[in-house]
Amino acid sequence: MVRRLVFVTQTIDADDPNLAQTIDLVAALARRTEEVVVLADRVRRHDLPANVAFSTFGARTRVGRVLRYERALLAAGRPDALLAHMSPTFLLAAAPLLKPMRVPLALWYTHWRAGRALRLADRLCDVALTVDRASYPLPSAKVRAIGHAVDLAAFPPRSEEPPGPFRVLALGKTEPWKGFAVLLDALERVDARLEIRGPQLHEGQVRHRAELETRVASSTALRDRVTIADAVPRARVPELIRSAHAVVSPGGVRAGGEALDKVTFEAAACAVPVVASHPSLQAVLALAPIRLSFSPGDAGDLAEVLAGLGAASPEQRTEAGRMLRRWVEEEHSLELWADRVLGALVR
Repeated sequence: MVRRLVFVTQTIDADDPNLAQTIDLVAALARRTEEVVVLADRVRRHDLPANVAFSTFGARTRVGRVLRYERALLAAGRPDALLAHMSPTFLLAAAPLLKPMRVPLALWYTHWRAGRALRLADRLCDVALTVDRASYPLPSAKVRAIGHAVDLAAFPPRSEEPPGPFRVLALGKTEPWKGFAVLLDALERVDARLEIRGPQLHEGQVRHRAELETRVASSTALRDRVTIADAVPRARVPELIRSAHAVVSPGGVRAGGEALDKVTFEAAACAVPVVASHPSLQAVLALAPIRLSFSPGDAGDLAEVLAGLGAASPEQRTEAGRMLRRWVEEEHSLELWADRVLGALVR
C-alpha cells in the first residue's frame, strides 16, 4: 500500500496554460494517501489539501537544479513510491538514491519523443504509465496504459448544444505537427466557423501561429470564419468547449504521442462531439451515430466529416456527445486514473 508518495513535476500552478491539470492529479492522489510530497521547479497558485507538502528545486544552472533536487528528495525521507510526471530526467536523478532502498519508481509519459533520457528511464523504472499503448513511444514490457485523468466534476456534460451557425473549436499549442494547417485546408471546403485557441510557449509556436494568421488573412474563404486567439484560463476551458458544436483534434501529421491530446477527452466529458484521426480513438468514435473520424493528415476527408457533422440533426450530435461522455466516465476519469496509478505501484 502506498501511504507516502513523492510526485515530481515541473510546476504547480493553476495559471499555467500547459500544466495546470497537474494540480488535479496531485489532489486525486492525495485523497488516497496519507501524504504526497511534491518536488517541483516552482510552486505557485493552487488549492491542494493539507496532506500535500512541497519542496522546490529551481536554480539558475542545470547542476544547481540537480543538486537541489537530490537534497529535497533526501530530506523527504523514504517514500513508499515515486512518480515522475512527464520528465524522464526526474526519474533518472532519483534512481541512484531510491533504487538501493527498493522504492518503486514510476514514470507518467505521453509524448511522441523517445530520446536517450526516456530510454534510460524506461530501463530504470518499475512501471511506465501512459494514456494508451500508442502514446508511449518505446516498445517496452513495462508500459501500462491507464487512460487519461479527466475531472468529471470540472467538465460536466451539457444538456443541449448551443444555437447559431455550426461552429468548431480546436485547442492546443500552435505546433506545426498539430495539424492546424490541415484543419484550415478542410475548412475552406466546409460551411462552418472555426476558433483556434492555444498557448505559445516558445519561438517555434509563435512563428507557426503567425503563419496560420497569415494564411487566414489571405484567404477570402477563411478570413471571416476563422478566429485564432490565446489560450483561456483553465477554469474557462469547459465553458469554451460547451460553446462549440464540435471539437476537432486535427493532429496526425506526426503519428502517436500527443495526438491523444487531453482536450479530446475533456470535450468528450462535456458531451461535445469530437472529430479526431488518432488510431487509438477509432473504435470509440465508430460507435457514434454520425461519422467522427478521418484519415490522418487528409484535409479532404476531414472536410467530409465536418460537412456531415454540420448537416446532422441536433439530436444526432447530442447522442454522439452523450456516448462519448459515457466512455470517459468508464475509462478516463480522474478518480479511475489515480486508482490505477497507485495499483501499479504496489509490489
